[in-house]
Amino acid sequence: MTTYTNFTVETDADGIALVTWNMPDKSMNVFTAEVLTELDAVTDQIVADAAVKGVVFTSGKSTFSGGADLSMIKGMFSFQQEQKALDPDNAAKKLFDLAGKMTWLFRKIETCGKPWVSAINGTCMGGAFELSLACHGRVAANGKSVKIALPEVKVGIFPGAGGTQRVPRLTNAQDALQMMTTGQTLIPQRAKAMGLVHEVVEPDQLVEAAKTMIKNGLKPVAPWDEKGFKAPGGGIWTPAAAQMWPAATAILRRETQGNYPGALAILKCVYEGLQVPIDTGLRIEQRYFTQILQTTEAFSMIRSLFISMQELGKGARRPAGVPKTTFEHVGVVGAGFMGASIAYVTAAAGIRVTLIDRDLEAAGKGKAHSEGLVKDSVGKGRMTKEEGEALLARITPSADYADLKDANLVVEAVFEDRQVKKDVIEKVEAVLPEGAIFASNTSTLPITGLAGNSKRPVDFIGIHFFSPVEKMMLTEVILGKDTGDKAIAVALDYVAAIKKTPIVVNDTRGFYVNRCVFRYIHEAYDMLLEGVPPVLIENAAKMAGMPVGPLSLNDEVAIDLSQKILKATVADLGEQAVDPRHLTMINKLVDELDRRGRKNGKGFYEYPAKPAKKFLWPGLKDMFEQKPAEEFDVETIKQRLLVTIALEAARTMEEGIVTDPREADVGSILGFGFAPYTGGTLSYIDGMGAKAFVALCEKLAASYGAHFQPTPLLKEMAAKGETFYGRFNPYPAADKAA
Repeated sequence: MTTYTNFTVETDADGIALVTWNMPDKSMNVFTAEVLTELDAVTDQIVADAAVKGVVFTSGKSTFSGGADLSMIKGMFSFQQEQKALDPDNAAKKLFDLAGKMTWLFRKIETCGKPWVSAINGTCMGGAFELSLACHGRVAANGKSVKIALPEVKVGIFPGAGGTQRVPRLTNAQDALQMMTTGQTLIPQRAKAMGLVHEVVEPDQLVEAAKTMIKNGLKPVAPWDEKGFKAPGGGIWTPAAAQMWPAATAILRRETQGNYPGALAILKCVYEGLQVPIDTGLRIEQRYFTQILQTTEAFSMIRSLFISMQELGKGARRPAGVPKTTFEHVGVVGAGFMGASIAYVTAAAGIRVTLIDRDLEAAGKGKAHSEGLVKDSVGKGRMTKEEGEALLARITPSADYADLKDANLVVEAVFEDRQVKKDVIEKVEAVLPEGAIFASNTSTLPITGLAGNSKRPVDFIGIHFFSPVEKMMLTEVILGKDTGDKAIAVALDYVAAIKKTPIVVNDTRGFYVNRCVFRYIHEAYDMLLEGVPPVLIENAAKMAGMPVGPLSLNDEVAIDLSQKILKATVADLGEQAVDPRHLTMINKLVDELDRRGRKNGKGFYEYPAKPAKKFLWPGLKDMFEQKPAEEFDVETIKQRLLVTIALEAARTMEEGIVTDPREADVGSILGFGFAPYTGGTLSYIDGMGAKAFVALCEKLAASYGAHFQPTPLLKEMAAKGETFYGRFNPYPAADKAA
């Protein structure tokens, strides 16, 4: 046996080398510069050893590999910036060479003259699957843990280590494009049906099946290196391709609005690559990959959706020195829709939950919500019947607060009323053990005010979930004035346990996400009052990169919630704090027309019975005098919708509500889908530069109102040429160490 830091090579009596990838001190194998160097050495060793007839490549961990490591991704961008400063004339060439490292190593394996079989035993993502595609055989274990994907497009890049060339040479171009432009995850059976995997076997037979492929005479030559190779479906110059390619570009345009350069590059790589030999195709891919790495979109998306998301998920904001909490028992008070959903995700994480409500019947209704979710998941094959039963067994409905006496954490999710919450806080604290944490799921009431009802405000914190809880990945952890480090640590440990991404924000009305969401919605109110046709508002929002238009979003969060927030703002801050026209409009919709949003089947949209789709309520034409769409500039509408949100995010930084730009960016994307190609609200500003953003704000303010005026902080940053990630550096300790 030969042992490397990350690999072991063990050759059996049949001359088959088992290469096992098992990185020390890592829960998952990932590509690093060291891994690539060692894999190159392993390849040389195997080629040089005449006793080795073939190779089975597998993982020594429960997963195969998640692809590239954070440090490797960060390194590519820092290398790019360094080279631009040191040697601007040759910076692109050096980046091109760096971008091709994996590509040509994998090609070396593919052409080494000995057959390689990839034995995929778990998650196999990105570069790991591209390595598998370069092997001559692929065997996957049959199991729910085996997930195969090329998800790079989701973080602004694309499969740049041979993926765009090998996938469409193994399966038809339509399926190849679908897989890569959406980043979809394949189960082993689907991968086999597409021709991407040769065999699916039971996990305990995986390595043996891979060895058998070699013993049965697997050729050490890829299909595309054989003379006369034709791509599945006949390649580019066929009648079928003539129909498929125009449709593919049109569908991509519809789905991305041209906002994602990485997705378009996939089409270019496949279209151009299929017309040339594989080595030329790989160079085409390398060229486009180098180009995409230099885009603002790739830089911003990778930073927010890959690097920052992982850092926050691993507790970047967790106070140091506080022991980690293991949750045995969590209480949830309030068995309505939110409380019931919080109980479900807690139980799904293997934690025992007591679900409290005013009486046992109400608490039981809350558990019934989880029963419905379990039934749906079992029906769709997402969990087994036994797993569903075990999950439900962990939820105990109750009307007795004494049942919370041994809970580590209690989450309050009752009605948004200060008095109701005060009663709950007092009842819970009467039984809650010393040192246990109380969290409120309030979406609008400041935490410091609620903590005034607590005898131990140091153990009081906000954990704001988003609906639907089981699908939304974000939680806001809100600090009151007196919240202590232990409460922060416990809240972040809990969010990690239920597999959500947290952002930590200081206390304010609406916290971070809702402040931004309602700026988006209120801009749409302004547009309606100006006579902009509602369909133009909604479509321009999607063209700007938002997942749903502001009127659709308002229906989802409920129009009567908008009314409550506007009225509460007036009560607390005075009539000048809101636009009176907004309140008049919302009062009419709610009080006169009973249009409350999706929940009662009528809002800005009409919600007919399924399978019919929702449509904009025709009565909006009577409420607002609409001008012809031609009178409005679509680009300006797009700018208004994004800028008003980004400005609000900048205000939260200026006010010290959000203190880490990573959280503003990740929170905006996960919380309400802020144009992901921008990297989030602050990356949107940094991407165009503070100077250009301030000029755009001033231009919009001149035409559409003072709420677009840039803040003093933004003006100062523009004058100094600063960025949010520079001024509010989330890595100060690392910089000092460097």
